[in-house]
Amino acid sequence: MSALRLLSSAARRAPAAFATGRRGYADVADKLKLSLVLPHQALFTSADVVQVNIPAATGDMGILANHVPSIEALRPGVVEVLDSTNTSKKWFVSSGFATVHPNNKLTINAIEAAPLEDFSAEAVRANLAEAQKVAAGSGSEEDKMEARIELDLYEALQHALGR
Repeated sequence: MSALRLLSSAARRAPAAFATGRRGYADVADKLKLSLVLPHQALFTSADVVQVNIPAATGDMGILANHVPSIEALRPGVVEVLDSTNTSKKWFVSSGFATVHPNNKLTINAIEAAPLEDFSAEAVRANLAEAQKVAAGSGSEEDKMEARIELDLYEALQHALGR
């Protein structure tokens, strides 16, 4: 018997074995415990927040309390943290992973992150132009690949600053 048929047969015979608790929608009073960590520091450590918006590789996601557990790869973009006073803090992350744990816990492990307001739009434009020049130039393949990575990052940063 194939593994899939065996599994579906077992599920039909013992549905209680696969039963999970009911999920509901987040209540305003529900909080999410956020930990946002970098290799060299922790930006948030089990901080109570209302919502976190992340730049997942599959698309932007808003995470509230009672979110289904999941693991999401992050692309370059903005992590927005909303606290109970509706204050928004925005961090630009280069990449990483977000893990939604049971019991309203969210862990974001980022390679690099900085407050969005720390970036200068003019500096981003200048660095983007330089990366475009190197990527289109006659340098080594290694230099061109590094420039393409920089292009992705600066384009995402320019988009984030344009909001």
